[in-house]
Formats: sequence, structure tokens, C-alpha cells
Amino acid sequence: MANRSELREKIMTIVYQISLYKKNKIDYNVDEVIKENCEIDNEFVKDMVYGVVTNFDELGTIANEHLSNWKIDRLDLTGASILRMAIYEIKYMDTPKVVVINEAVELAKKYSDENVRKMINAALDKIINE
Repeated sequence: MANRSELREKIMTIVYQISLYKKNKIDYNVDEVIKENCEIDNEFVKDMVYGVVTNFDELGTIANEHLSNWKIDRLDLTGASILRMAIYEIKYMDTPKVVVINEAVELAKKYSDENVRKMINAALDKIINE
């Protein structure tokens, strides 16, 4: 059974793919994208993916309000996906906020550059300290 960190990595991949489809105006089926990337049927994955997709624009707006002199659309898609996921998890799930930030920062370390990691960290810090 995958742990939450591994599941978040899958969620990031799924959100990244959906972001690409959205950006390029390609039709997609959320369940299909989940199935392609996650061999197990997992509630956490579904809740997170559907939550991020449903609140996609709102999450972008929240991100933009907390990124200093920057917009989420200027982040690479991976960084933007990590940020949207983390904001969703902070706002709508009961995961401890410090865990969400640590997980987001770890994903950013692995998949984004140092600047993006710092921006994600700073934005999430501002969000939880509001």
C-alpha cells in the first residue's frame, strides 16, 4: 500500500497532466487520468484530484494572492500543480498544515528548481499564518 507521500506524488502527476490538457484545451476524463497514473483505487487520490480540478481557478487565485510579485501561471506546471494541491489540502482537508507544507516542499525539491521551491514554501507559509 502506498503511503501518503507516494500518493501525493501520483496526485501531482495527475494534476500536472490535467493542467496540460486544460492549457491546450484538450478534452479529458478525470477518472481516466487517475486510472492511468494510479493502479490502486484510492479515496485520498480521488478526493484530492477532484478537489483540485473542481477548485482549479479558485486555487490559482489564492496562490496569486500569496505569491510575491509573481503569478501561478509563471511557475512551471509542476510547481503550479504542487502549489494548487497543497492549497487545496490546507483549505479543504484535515491534514496537519505543517505536514502539507513539508510534503509540498519535498515534492518541489524533487521536481522543481530552488526558486520555485522557495516561492511555494513562502506562499504556503503566508496562507497558514492568515
